[in-house]
Amino acid sequence: QVQLVESGGGLVQAGGSLRLSCAASGRIFSFNAMGWYRQAPGKQRDVVAAITSDGSTNYADSVKGRFTISRDNAKNTVYLQMNSLKPEDTAVYYCAARLGQRITPFIPNYWGQGTQVTVSS
Repeated sequence: QVQLVESGGGLVQAGGSLRLSCAASGRIFSFNAMGWYRQAPGKQRDVVAAITSDGSTNYADSVKGRFTISRDNAKNTVYLQMNSLKPEDTAVYYCAARLGQRITPFIPNYWGQGTQVTVSS
């Protein structure tokens, strides 16, 4: 059983920064792609960023240049550094993992419980 536990969400003013973390259980972590999705109220869940085990990345157009995804395989953790945050970034952010390395598209097999990010104007 793979478990993904997010942390780091919260309330921030527009223009500020937050870093989300996702701790993964199980040895599966080092051999699979990881990523982040988000879901705003009344909207569908959309991919934000994804990363392969060797560090290749893919981003949604709306966050390119502002968000950075990274991973530490030794710590079984994936991160999402979010800078220049906008009110429209407000959403529940979900950590996700998939079997295999494909990130275009990034279709997860496992999900975290989500962490709320709220950006005030």
